[in-house]
Amino acid sequence: MQRRKTRQIFIGNVPVGGDAPVVVQSMTNSDTRNVPGTLDQIRRLAEAGCEIVRVAVPDDEAAQSLKEITRQSPLPVIADIHFDYRLALKAMDNGVAGLRLNPGNIGGREKVRAVVNEAKGRKIPIRIGVNAGSLEKKIIEKYGGITAEGMVESALNHVHILEDLDFYDIKISLKTFEIPLLIQAYRMMAEQVDYPLHIGVTEAGTIRTGTIRSAVGIGALLSMGIGDTVRVSLTGDPVEEVWVAYEILKSLHLRERGPTIVSCPTCGRTQIDLIPLAEEVEKRLHSLDRPLKVAIMGCVVNGPGEAREADIGIAGGRGVGILFRKGEIIKRVKEENLLDELMEEIKNMCREEKE
Repeated sequence: MQRRKTRQIFIGNVPVGGDAPVVVQSMTNSDTRNVPGTLDQIRRLAEAGCEIVRVAVPDDEAAQSLKEITRQSPLPVIADIHFDYRLALKAMDNGVAGLRLNPGNIGGREKVRAVVNEAKGRKIPIRIGVNAGSLEKKIIEKYGGITAEGMVESALNHVHILEDLDFYDIKISLKTFEIPLLIQAYRMMAEQVDYPLHIGVTEAGTIRTGTIRSAVGIGALLSMGIGDTVRVSLTGDPVEEVWVAYEILKSLHLRERGPTIVSCPTCGRTQIDLIPLAEEVEKRLHSLDRPLKVAIMGCVVNGPGEAREADIGIAGGRGVGILFRKGEIIKRVKEENLLDELMEEIKNMCREEKE
């Protein structure tokens, strides 16, 4: 699919926008002042494939903690700043690769200038982040409520503050819980600027419901070519956010990382206990970073044919199943051995690739 062409910025050594792939990011939910706990979470995010991480900076202690966090972090760190420009200055002094702040909310022009001058000198981009829930009162009154037009106007007001200070290392987000509003706002913004867009559904919900809402909203925007970096917002372990983001991107063939599980919904022909089998395969392969399409089918009659595009798969029958690669049957296996045989064959495939 054709992606919208944007200017490129760099968060540390990670390119965002331009011809770069859609970047996956997340945010820690640890207390930033807890340096070991925050670093542990960042490392787990990195192992899951996260490419940029954001941390909350609510006070001076958190800003000071960034010095050690950025020194040890395997990922570029973005500081999330609200209202206090001094926290932004301290965060940059302590090694962050990016800022998330709205310049209209951190004080007068001289305070904004101080932040911009520091960011410009250190080549640190700034994300302007507009959330529907915190839209300015005057804009809500102007448009008679929370609207896409109001969200775009709010973001552009912040953009113009930075542009007037000759600063253009900008990316923009327009987040809301309401999917139609989200799509409309991003489409409007994409028509007006060429800055890279950070997309996501704010306060999407729990891992189960939030995954669905995020997939609908983020997937719709990406299918229109809109979006340069993605954060899935879930109430849960942020590592799950990374996994969901890659699943969305894989579904649209925008990124390839980790296994894709193809499994049938089961029907009256199914003669093995397919549901727990498919769930266990997904669980065991959760940490695999190699792109691999794995099929778990419940019918030996149609299974290999229906999953012909899969790299490897199994299909079950009454007490017995088959193991196949690229649609070709390798062997017949007792039902109780299907899972172990599949996992062993996947290990062989990964070993063959390395040799």
